[in-house]
Amino acid sequence: METTKVPYSIYAESTPNPSVMKFVANKLLIEGNALEFRNIEEARPSPLAYQLFHFPFIREVFISGNFVALTKFDVIDWEEVTAELREFIRDHLTEGKAVIDPQMPVETAAENEEVAAVGSPSVELPDPESLGEVERRIVDLLDEYVSPAVASDGGQISFVGYEEKTVKVLLQGACNGCPSSTATLQQGIKNLLQKMLPTLVDEVEAVNG
Repeated sequence: METTKVPYSIYAESTPNPSVMKFVANKLLIEGNALEFRNIEEARPSPLAYQLFHFPFIREVFISGNFVALTKFDVIDWEEVTAELREFIRDHLTEGKAVIDPQMPVETAAENEEVAAVGSPSVELPDPESLGEVERRIVDLLDEYVSPAVASDGGQISFVGYEEKTVKVLLQGACNGCPSSTATLQQGIKNLLQKMLPTLVDEVEAVNG
């Protein structure tokens, strides 16, 4: 039986990180937690990410919701490859090829709280049930005020911990290694938390930034 093709449209969008380009689809690609792949071996559960690593200039692949954020090596300019990548992703999806192989489930933070995401095995995310009152308030503020903006830039931020008035977060996608990440944390997230939770937050640290 011939597979019915579902039309997809893809557009490319720059991010604050010059090494990352965001490719946005008109349909949902995955549900639940974002997935981050840092090499071709990690990408085996994702046929889309695995094929994208065959482009020699691709360094990392981040998939969340309706977009794919690609990080490149500094060997080529985006304007030279963006159209090719956009067409490749569109064709992969339109032809009905899987984003995630259902026979090779990806272990995510939601399924294993000791693993934040593929490619970040050393970062532990806390069990939501174990959070104290201040920690829950921090998570709620991050979810409401910070996460939407970070996602729009092709990234994701996750709460890791709170100790001695320091909030620790995990940055993924375009935010990881972004030149503006430190400034964003210091000037944006830190100021927000200090305003909303006076006397409770002194610093904000990225565990991988």
